[in-house]
Amino acid sequence: MTVTWEELGWERLAEGVGRCRLPGWDCTTGLVLGADAALMVDAGSSLAEGVRLREAARRLAGRHVTHLALTHPHFDHVFGAAAFAGAEVYGAHGTSGAGALFAPGGQGREALRADAVAEGLEAGAAREAADALVPVRHEVGDACVLDLGGGRRALLADVGPGHTGHDLAVLVPGSPNVLFCGDLVEESGEPQAGPDAVPARWPAALDRLLELGGADALYVPGHGAVVDAAFVRAQRDALAARFGVSR
Repeated sequence: MTVTWEELGWERLAEGVGRCRLPGWDCTTGLVLGADAALMVDAGSSLAEGVRLREAARRLAGRHVTHLALTHPHFDHVFGAAAFAGAEVYGAHGTSGAGALFAPGGQGREALRADAVAEGLEAGAAREAADALVPVRHEVGDACVLDLGGGRRALLADVGPGHTGHDLAVLVPGSPNVLFCGDLVEESGEPQAGPDAVPARWPAALDRLLELGGADALYVPGHGAVVDAAFVRAQRDALAARFGVSR
């Protein structure tokens, strides 16, 4: 039976491209469908959430997710990753070594667990997800193109550092272009700059996003509603003023 994006609570952005705003932290997950493959952008904040996303993607794509792109290593974007068994996992250059994040028993993994609990995730769910974290097998040093079949391609670009030391964006060319920005862009609140942010380089990361997407793209933030280039440009200027960064 054919199912629509809307029936599953997703927002259709373009032909074969959609996103879901998840409850709890209003975190965005994206899905890009090709004739031969399906790309998920971010994985949710727990294994249970990852399972729900996996099943929604299977119904929409008619197949399992084959590729998973993690925009940055924060719990609300990566803790569902283990639900996508068999998917090729991509992240920005250095992700797999970020505080030993994906190494069993690594300090980065424990820090993610503690952060998730502090932010309100149930302790057992946080421990389960942290213990199950999957490795990033493909680190994107600059950019790479995924051929998903049927003329559908996705460009993965290491555009950071900024929000973290390892920020990946996903561009889906089309009419319009759709650019998944991770938490480099936030619409539902002021962009969050934690201890792993690199404020001095964040505005430059947004400049890179604008170059990738172009004037007419749909910019999909890590949290909040889809925005346009003018919003990204204004947020870039606000961040530059906030952090004292000149052009």
